[in-house]
Amino acid sequence: MSAPSILWFRRDLRCGDHPALAAAARGGPVIGLFVLDDSLLGPSGAARRTFLFRCLRALDEQLGGRLLVLRGEPERVLPELVRKVGADEVHVSADTGPYGRARDERVRAALDVELVETGSPYAITPGRVVKGDGTPYRVFTPFSRAWADHGYPRPAGTSAAEVDWLLPDDAGAVPIPEDEDLGGLVLPPAGEEAALRRWAEFRDSLNDYDRDRDRPDHDGTSRMSPYLRWGCAHPRTLLADLAGRRGDGARSYRNELVFREFYADVLWNWPESARRNFDTRFDRMRLDTGAEAWSRFEDWCAGRTGFPIVDAGMRQLLSTGWMHNRVRMVVASFLVKDLHLPWWWGARHFMSHLVDGDLASNQHGWQWAAGTGTDAAPYFRIFNPITQGTRFDPDGSYVRTYVPELRNLDAKHTHQPWKLPDGPPNGYPGPIVEHSVERQESLARYGEIKG
Repeated sequence: MSAPSILWFRRDLRCGDHPALAAAARGGPVIGLFVLDDSLLGPSGAARRTFLFRCLRALDEQLGGRLLVLRGEPERVLPELVRKVGADEVHVSADTGPYGRARDERVRAALDVELVETGSPYAITPGRVVKGDGTPYRVFTPFSRAWADHGYPRPAGTSAAEVDWLLPDDAGAVPIPEDEDLGGLVLPPAGEEAALRRWAEFRDSLNDYDRDRDRPDHDGTSRMSPYLRWGCAHPRTLLADLAGRRGDGARSYRNELVFREFYADVLWNWPESARRNFDTRFDRMRLDTGAEAWSRFEDWCAGRTGFPIVDAGMRQLLSTGWMHNRVRMVVASFLVKDLHLPWWWGARHFMSHLVDGDLASNQHGWQWAAGTGTDAAPYFRIFNPITQGTRFDPDGSYVRTYVPELRNLDAKHTHQPWKLPDGPPNGYPGPIVEHSVERQESLARYGEIKG
């Protein structure tokens, strides 16, 4: 019997369209492995951890109950397993995030066999799309053109049934952890089958995506982000389905997938941008960080700002582990431009609650909102939370879903309940700031560093 290879699953919890699986299975039996790494699990938050555990159970079922789960530091766990089972290779999909790259270098140095990287969680692995002079792109539009010109392989034809899965005895296996207590939070179905089913459902309504994607009161988004986060579906699979479609909806959705690739590429080239301003001029920006600022941050986290569209978004996050993308932009703009708080406070809060929390997309989405990222002149873009609400939730149904204090109001007052003769109802707070005043303050602060 030939020596087994190890397929170390990370952000690729599927068996279809899996190039690293194809590479691992060429030589004989495969040990499917997942390592519970506390360095990653700790900051994830209960919702994302529980979704991960459910995805692992779904993957284990695909493997016929032969997924090996170990706990510990990968640079210790992998060499020990290789020695115990006599494996000749360890196969992975490349992890291009800062922690993943450093971890894999430690694992590579500790192994006596090759760590083989095949594919990544992206259609084009970050770092490969570059300008003619070999330097990386800093702006999305030229990146998107170069990305399209670069091209990517068609989906890999892989499946669990074609692999000889091996579950070794005495490898120190641990059970997949039980779900954590989420209160009333309901997560989407987990795993590859659920991901492909959700994609098929969304694909049928794709023509409306361009029109509906900004409406939080409509079910117009794909809800694929948790599945892409954990690799239950590969973006290349989705792009292959979009290839024959020419409508505005397909074009708009393809553009969103390319944005995901762009932000991953930015993080690859500037890993410090996960924690610091991409545009370092903003290091001089005046921010509020004292006791009053922290109190306002807590109001923002709890959905108690007195601005209904902001509060609805923050409460949606707490109750579902997800937030509509348009509303993510609104609440982020409010935090950094109405409350003048550090963008990384908000980014950290999102990462602790989002089921789909992805470092590259989350951090650079926040930098876009703060004006500190790759966009050319975003400091002029200050969302008015009232007009954002009336434009994208015109009858107030989204707000009323997540802010029960306002559930009996008509559309006119849902977004400005303080205009009622007796003020906001049912103990709902009045606005904690005056938007017009804070807008001018933000522009003044931006002016100080732009002048």
